[in-house]
Amino acid sequence: MNLQVNILEDNSVQYFKVVGEIDAFTAPVLKERLSTVQGMPGLKAELDLSEVEYMDSTGLGVFVGFYKAVTAKGGHVKITGLNRRLNRLFEITGLSEIIDTEMMESEDNDGTI
Repeated sequence: MNLQVNILEDNSVQYFKVVGEIDAFTAPVLKERLSTVQGMPGLKAELDLSEVEYMDSTGLGVFVGFYKAVTAKGGHVKITGLNRRLNRLFEITGLSEIIDTEMMESEDNDGTI
């Protein structure tokens, strides 16, 4: 499965639209795209995962690394569009207590098979 990461800047916020599956094979692509901005002081980043069908622990690791790099420079990271399954991953790992997350508004795509 391919992974697409589109970046848009609007009102000094970097928006990332992530589409596909995040696993050991695609996580390096995500990490590379995020690394292009993670060193910016005061970065405001919003990552939309509403079109991510699957994510494993490798993907969580990428988000933790990005979060640490951004917050170390006084920035903020928000992850939006989480389906129930992805939201549960953030909850059971405790990351939802650290990283600003938001579930998708529609429950149509819950990431279950």
